[in-house]
Amino acid sequence: MSQPEKGYPSITVEPADIMGRLPKQFFATLVQNVGKQVAAGHDVINLGQGNPDRPTPIHIVEAAQKAVANPQYHKYSPFSGHAFLKEAVAQRYLEDYGVTLDPEKEVAILFGGKTGLVQISQILLNPGDLCLVPNPGYPDYWSGVALAGGEMSFLPLREEHHYLPDYTAISAADKARAKLMFLNYPNNPTSATAPLSFYEDTVKFAAENNIVVASDFAYGAIGFDGHRPVSFLEASGAKEVGIEYYTMSKTYNMAGWRVAFALGNEKIISLINQLQDHIYVSLFGAVQEAAQIALTSSQQNVADLVALYESRRNALYGALSEIGWDASKPKGSFFAWLPVPQGYDSSSFAELLLDKAKVAVAPGVGFGSHGEGFVRLGLLSDEERLREAVYRIGKLSLF
Repeated sequence: MSQPEKGYPSITVEPADIMGRLPKQFFATLVQNVGKQVAAGHDVINLGQGNPDRPTPIHIVEAAQKAVANPQYHKYSPFSGHAFLKEAVAQRYLEDYGVTLDPEKEVAILFGGKTGLVQISQILLNPGDLCLVPNPGYPDYWSGVALAGGEMSFLPLREEHHYLPDYTAISAADKARAKLMFLNYPNNPTSATAPLSFYEDTVKFAAENNIVVASDFAYGAIGFDGHRPVSFLEASGAKEVGIEYYTMSKTYNMAGWRVAFALGNEKIISLINQLQDHIYVSLFGAVQEAAQIALTSSQQNVADLVALYESRRNALYGALSEIGWDASKPKGSFFAWLPVPQGYDSSSFAELLLDKAKVAVAPGVGFGSHGEGFVRLGLLSDEERLREAVYRIGKLSLF
């Protein structure tokens, strides 16, 4: 530990109250425990992570390498980003979903989807305002609400309701108070998908109750068995009540590049750009050009990636069937949502698998109370490793 300079006492650092409101990072402990096992020399198969395991396609990397040499990108980028990138994502949405977007008014460039999902609460919620949050769901929704000083009311996602929220079950008080609502399909962690009819119901519900919808479409490109995930913006009236988040991380294996978009409602997009003007000076121009190339060039690499995940899913579920671990195959995302065996909760089961089988999975309770009784596995290892993981678990004779 460094010592204070002679004659100068150490100051007392007092964090702002907001730091105490931040939720505990549940999965930090999981990462630490995996690290301890690896440090001890064990071969851990880590299926608990959500980090894509494939490299960024080479044509995108080469585009970035070339763009780095462009001196125009060595200056500050336009605060709201380059027009060419906003036009590119608008074109992708038109081709993939039939959705028309105004690149200047209905597209905001973000420093990754996580940043945007946290910012929206800061933009729309005052202290004490209510946000409707899926349970189980992505924990960083909670972080944004906490930073804004808002309150949460959870939307239970239950298997018997296809992991879709039941709007009829929301109390009159919550409907009256809520200003913001998060949705996420294909869903993390349950891997559920949503039909267009659900989004049509969502638009009606949001309009009747004056609630902004924030649709997290991070896994929007990943659908199986010929199923193409539906965008919230495909529903009539969607842009009148909310926005959608689209990220390059999962579709193009660009998680480390930190490029994402908010799309939809013109007023909300304007507010996002207004906040970001005070925090950032947009993304490095070379990264923006590489993202443009990803969005506008052949999408065969995306099709190949989805096929890879589907093949891994089939390999995993074939192995699960052999050991008697029964669960429905996911229709989207790169996750599997599996029930824990009798006699365990999600945390104790995850601890057992790491300790005895050297397989890391994510306990469902880390995504909210309604995730209890399940664990999340990622399709982010090759088929051989997925089968090996299930083989190790099978040796524990739990099913």
